[in-house]
Amino acid sequence: MKALEALDTMREGHDGSGVGLFLRDLGGPLAAVKGSPILSGIFTEAGLKKLDALMMDIGFMTKYRMGIRLPATPPAGTPKRDIYLIRAYDYPSAWETLSETEKHRRLMETRLRLRKMGEAEGDMIVFSFWPDVVMIKEIGDPLTVGRYLDLDRHGLTARVILAQGRQNTNYAINLYACHPFFLEGYATMTNGENTAFIPVKEFLESRGFEGYMGFQSDSEVFVHILHYMERFLDLPLEAYKHIITPLPDAALTAHPNARLLRTLKQSCRKLIIDGPNCVIGSLPDGSVFMAQDSKKLRPGFVGGKPGIWGFSSEVCGLDTVIPDRDKTKDFQPMHLDMAVVGPDRKEVTVCRQTDRLSRQV
Repeated sequence: MKALEALDTMREGHDGSGVGLFLRDLGGPLAAVKGSPILSGIFTEAGLKKLDALMMDIGFMTKYRMGIRLPATPPAGTPKRDIYLIRAYDYPSAWETLSETEKHRRLMETRLRLRKMGEAEGDMIVFSFWPDVVMIKEIGDPLTVGRYLDLDRHGLTARVILAQGRQNTNYAINLYACHPFFLEGYATMTNGENTAFIPVKEFLESRGFEGYMGFQSDSEVFVHILHYMERFLDLPLEAYKHIITPLPDAALTAHPNARLLRTLKQSCRKLIIDGPNCVIGSLPDGSVFMAQDSKKLRPGFVGGKPGIWGFSSEVCGLDTVIPDRDKTKDFQPMHLDMAVVGPDRKEVTVCRQTDRLSRQV
């Protein structure tokens, strides 16, 4: 709810048409099931029966469930739902000898299978199925929806929270198009517009990886690019900026990683985005980052103190969450910058595209 209160102070910067929450490194009752996959989404009664039948057939057994009891009448503009589901499972016994990588691949496959099953009747909307992750999305004013779901009462706490306060603006409203977006432990949300969406989408679809799908929003590709960069190219996080907004050829000449970056610019040319965009993302290790595209026309601020940091499109959002920080140290990433807070949450590291990459590739 604290994150939703911060969104509310930035009301002039969003239209209040929806809310998306990504929660990682969970506390409260979900801390006790940290290694278990958690399914989160919205279901009808019929959809829940379909879910239970499939999960039982695969071999998943419910380990913990968090029930969200709803008032009889939803807020104005919010659809009436049957069930907001947050449920942790034990892995199937047949999966016990599998590697973590294979388990995670199968979790993704199961999520996509459930999503496809729910698309025909609209009886299952599945946002995530992953260890130590919960996602909540809904139409309506963020703070009002949070109170309607009574999130405080349910003990939902997390050390990493991504929150965005609007529905998609370029297509018909679809909860799958609501930020943040998630794929195999990676999450991003974006303020802006990616007019290079089609070539990026086509490049990702050509990779043959089934997780690169959906594309209900032009911003969803940002999480796919992040995933592709780390999982398939094995590049450090700073390379993300070099993929989505590569340096001009003249600037590459003097770069300490010039040869690699020229190759990257050429081979990933179709992943270059066209903004303006401000991207906030989270990695599986709990790191959080903010990056701007080369046009740098969207606001973005990073501030905090050891132990707690905020990434926000407006300073008033930081003021709500961390009012006692040293505001003179707030940082606004510019077009060459990426601001990163690691899982230890001790400090902000600023990576510039002119710097040497953090590890040899």
